Amino acid sequence: MQRKTSKHHASLIPLVCATLSFCYGANAQQATGTWDASRLAVLQQQINEQSQKLEDMRQAIGVQEESLSRLQRALDDEVLASARARGIQPAPPHPMLQSAPAYAQAQSRPVEETRQPVGQAPETDDRPPEVAQIFDQPGVLTPPGKFVLEPSLQYGYSSNDRVALVGYTIIPALLIGLIDVRQVKTTSATATLTGRYGLNNRFELEAKIPYVYVNGDTVSREIFTGTAVDNVFNSHGDGLGDVEVTARYQINRGGPDKPFYVAWLRYKSRTGKDLFEVVTDCITRCVGNTTGTGLPLDLPTGSGFEAIQPGVTWLFPSDPVVFFGSLSYLHNFKRNNVSRTLVDGQRELLGDVEAGDIIGFNLGMGLALNEKAAISIGYDQNLVAKTKQNGEAVAGSVNVTLATLLLGGTYRFNEKASLNVALGAGLTRDTPDVSVTVRVPVTF
Repeated sequence: MQRKTSKHHASLIPLVCATLSFCYGANAQQATGTWDASRLAVLQQQINEQSQKLEDMRQAIGVQEESLSRLQRALDDEVLASARARGIQPAPPHPMLQSAPAYAQAQSRPVEETRQPVGQAPETDDRPPEVAQIFDQPGVLTPPGKFVLEPSLQYGYSSNDRVALVGYTIIPALLIGLIDVRQVKTTSATATLTGRYGLNNRFELEAKIPYVYVNGDTVSREIFTGTAVDNVFNSHGDGLGDVEVTARYQINRGGPDKPFYVAWLRYKSRTGKDLFEVVTDCITRCVGNTTGTGLPLDLPTGSGFEAIQPGVTWLFPSDPVVFFGSLSYLHNFKRNNVSRTLVDGQRELLGDVEAGDIIGFNLGMGLALNEKAAISIGYDQNLVAKTKQNGEAVAGSVNVTLATLLLGGTYRFNEKASLNVALGAGLTRDTPDVSVTVRVPVTF
């Protein structure tokens, strides 16, 4: 009996061993799977932590880039504010904008020397002066929220000689007929009140209200007479001139050795008394009239035409000077059914009149002498097209070139007020011989 039991147990041994082997292998596989899952969880957690760190670094880099961008904009604004040769060295760039040797050199300086408030420009006791304005269009815009009131006075003088030969010549040295010699001397004074307001960093509006006084003297001898006495014909006019409105927008952000571009659009009204409203010294009509001088008894204070003028001004700072200039095109709108006033209240119909358009450009250079004074020199030229009447060029109308050499200086009294003087010398016969402009801009 016992033998049978032993044999039975012996037969069960392989089965038990197989069962134990199966169970052990299953537990080992289960343990291995648990260990792999735990390891994957740990790796996933590490990946998540690294991803979070990368995200934090990206956010930190974004904040640094934003701060750097603000610093760069502040630097550009300082360069723009001092872009008219104010006579000081530009502020050093941020260390992140410097080259490696320059950055290492900056790091080697004492802490007290390099420490600056982050995001702020260094404090200065006073504001350096701007370059003397010599052209009508300024180059630097008004700061946002600031208002500039600029009263100015311009004086001009011009003298032209006119010689007309009425007759015929037998030989070049012998003239049979009459000689009409005229000298026209014109003096003008224009008082202008200009207001500019900066809407934001890149946009400003400007309005000009001029008051004009002009006096003209014509020295001549009466034609078709044998008199040897000079006669003087005098006329003058005064009153409101043509009101102007201008909008300016800065296109880009320049910097040292990088130009700034400012686009502008100017509208000129015809609020002044024009040449068709003043009384002309003719009885019936001026064409072929011999009973009058054909000259206006009063001088106009306006051009008589509405006009629009787009243009662009550029400014290039290159220490220690600043180069600036502009290019523009003025279009005069045509007037229909125009008539001029003659003596005794008579009117002479002229039809459709269109004044010639004007292409203008100028170029200048500014230099600061010290913290309060600066000078500028420049050249201004305008090409005036022919005037047309009823679609045809007016008899005697020609293309005219106006060229002026300008020299200006400015002196700053304080942070709000300065004095600007510009002197112009005419380089062509059609340009005023001399002009002097005095401006006193005051900032509020």
